[in-house]
Formats: sequence, structure tokens, C-alpha cells
Amino acid sequence: MSAIKVKLVRSRAGRSHDQLAILKGLGLYRMNQERILPDTPATIGMCRKLQHMVEWEKVEDISAKS
Repeated sequence: MSAIKVKLVRSRAGRSHDQLAILKGLGLYRMNQERILPDTPATIGMCRKLQHMVEWEKVEDISAKS
């Protein structure tokens, strides 16, 4: 299964409740925090909603290497 790496590059301060809820759903709480998440349409949609705050790229799933 493929995955994406998401990194929070802009501050959460002053953001709307909807944007904060999406960040919580992605598991991003601090600046420069990175998460490896499954490559699903829902995850891609959340990243696109926050494209001004996050950077993301497709990566090979780390758990598949084990």
C-alpha cells in the first residue's frame, strides 16, 4: 500500500475551526511535524484543503519494508 508524507509548514494560530479539525484528523499539532499516512482519497482531500499550510509527497510505505 502506498503512503504520503505530510508536513505542517505554517502555524495553526488564527485558523478556523474547520482547518483545526482537519489538522487534528491528520495528526499534526506542531510546526515541522511530519506524519506518514495512508494514500487514500480522504487523506489527499484533507491535504488539498490545507495546501497553504502543509507540504505532502507520495512515499513508499515504511511498514511494507518490514
